[in-house]
Amino acid sequence: MESRGPVSVDEEVAALSRAADRDSLFLQATLTVPGGSAPVVVRVRNLSPGGMLAEGKLRIEQGAAVEVDLRNIGPVGGRVVWAGVGKFGIAFDHAIDPQAVRRQVAVPSDLPPHLRRSGIETGPFYRRR
Repeated sequence: MESRGPVSVDEEVAALSRAADRDSLFLQATLTVPGGSAPVVVRVRNLSPGGMLAEGKLRIEQGAAVEVDLRNIGPVGGRVVWAGVGKFGIAFDHAIDPQAVRRQVAVPSDLPPHLRRSGIETGPFYRRR
């Protein structure tokens, strides 16, 4: 049986996104539809260099241009390649580094005193019993 290849740009982008390595995660991002209503907070369920799967309480049409504000990266433009009930897939306009989104950014002053390091410790960041 011969499988048929992608026939439209949307199907081609979706096929490329599915083939890419994806990180499963659960974080929030802000989605904006240019010329649309106010930004909406969505849950990012998986993320790859070329796109993402998101969940949210909004109606969005396939083919809609969007902008997603991702932690540690900032606003990323893209297009909705598929939309279902409460879930949708976005193909980014340019590739991103999904690992950068996962990275936690903590400033030492944000940590409670018992978790701060003085700089003179050489061992691991835990106490042995």
